[in-house]
Amino acid sequence: MDTSLLNSLLKALEFSPDNIELRLQIAKIYINNLNYDEAESHLIKVLDKNPTKENKYLLALCYFNQDKFNLTDVILEELIESTESINYLELYCSSLIKQGNNSEALIIYKQILDIDPKYKNEDFESLFKVSNSNNIGQFTDEDALKFLKKPTVNFDNVGGMGKIKEEIDLKIIKPLLHKDLYKAYGKKIGGGILLYGPPGCGKTHIARATAGEINANFINVGINDILDMWIGNSEKNLHEIFETARQNKPCVIFIDEIDALGANRNDINKTAGRTVINQFLSELDGIDSDNDGILILGATNAPWYIDPAFRRPGRFDRIIFVSPPDENARENIFNIQLKNKPIDKIDTKTLAKKSKEFSGADIKASIDIAIEQKLLESFKDGIPKPLRTKDIINAFNKMKPSTKEWFNSAKNYALYANDSGLYDDILSYLKIKK
Repeated sequence: MDTSLLNSLLKALEFSPDNIELRLQIAKIYINNLNYDEAESHLIKVLDKNPTKENKYLLALCYFNQDKFNLTDVILEELIESTESINYLELYCSSLIKQGNNSEALIIYKQILDIDPKYKNEDFESLFKVSNSNNIGQFTDEDALKFLKKPTVNFDNVGGMGKIKEEIDLKIIKPLLHKDLYKAYGKKIGGGILLYGPPGCGKTHIARATAGEINANFINVGINDILDMWIGNSEKNLHEIFETARQNKPCVIFIDEIDALGANRNDINKTAGRTVINQFLSELDGIDSDNDGILILGATNAPWYIDPAFRRPGRFDRIIFVSPPDENARENIFNIQLKNKPIDKIDTKTLAKKSKEFSGADIKASIDIAIEQKLLESFKDGIPKPLRTKDIINAFNKMKPSTKEWFNSAKNYALYANDSGLYDDILSYLKIKK
C-alpha cells in the first residue's frame, strides 16, 4: 500500500477538519485497503454532515466487514425501504446469510432477480440454486440438500419455554436416547408436533434449538419454498423435502405457516389445493417410506384453519401452545439479546417487569429501536454510546405488544369453537373460565 497519498490527505484534514469531501475520500481509501475500522470512524463524522444513502451504504459495508451484522441490518433495512438498489440488497442478503437466516436471504435474492433477471452471483447461486426458468420453486435433490443444516443453538439459547421443552424432551429427545426401550413397546421415534400461538414468540427458534439439542439435521422451509404455480410441482417439492430427511436421519423438518399448506379441505374449492394437502398427509404417514427418526415440527398462528385430519394420531399428535414469554423468560431473552452489545447498568429485571405481554420479537424490536437512537447519538462524535435501561424503556413507549391483536381473535375460537378442548391453554393463559 502506497501511504503517501493517504498521509497527504490526513495532513490536509488536520487543517480543515470540517471538509466532508476530504474526509469521505480518506474513508474510501481505508475501505479500498480493507481498513474498515478507520473507515468507520471517518464515515460516522461524514454522516453527521452529509447523511446520503451512498454514505450510509459505505458505513454498512464497514460494519459488515467487521462482523457487526446487527448494525449492518439496521442501516440496510432503512435503505431498501426507499430504493431497490442491487448493491444494497446484495449486501443485505450477504449479511443475512452470515447470520444463518437463509430463508430471509432467499427472499432478498429473489427480489434482486426480479429487478435484474441477468444478475449473477456464484455464492448465492450455489447456496440457493434459484433458476429463472419455468421450474422456479421446484426442488431437486440438490436443492433440498441446500436447506439441510446443523443448528448451532440448543435449549440453552432459548429463554423460558420450560413446559414446551419438557413436551419436546418426552416426544423427541428421550426416544433418541432410549431407542431400544421405545422399540420394545412398539413406539416409533419421531412424529409430528404442531406449535401454535402469537407471532414472534419463538416457534421457529424452539424448532431450531430442538434439532441442536439432539444433534440432528435441520430442514427449515417456508411455504414459498413448497408451493408452486405449476401443477404438480408443489407435490414434488414436498416429496423431495421428506426424501432428503429420510436420507439424513435423525432429521427435524420445520415448516412455518403450516396453515397455508394444511388448510381445511372443506374450505378449498380448487382440486389443486386438495392434492397438495393429500400429498402432505401421505408423506406424514410414510405410506411408501419409513419416517422413523424424522420429526416434523409445524408452526402456525391460526390452528383453527388446519384440516382436522392433520391432528390424527401418528401425524401432528401433539399440539403445543407457545405463549408469550413470562417475566422470567423475558429477563432471560433480554440477557440473550443484549449479549455482546455495548451496555451500561442494564437492569433486565426491571425491563422484564415493564415489558408485559411482549413477545420475543417485540423484545428484540425494542432493543433495535434503542440501538437506532444510540447510533444517531454516536454519529456526532464517532464514539459508540452504551445502552442503558432507560433507553430500552423509552423504546417501549414507541411500540405496543404485537400479541394483543392475536389474542383478540384467538379468544373467540377458544370460547366458541373449542369442543375438543384444543384451545384450553389459551383460556388458561387469559385466565378465563369457560
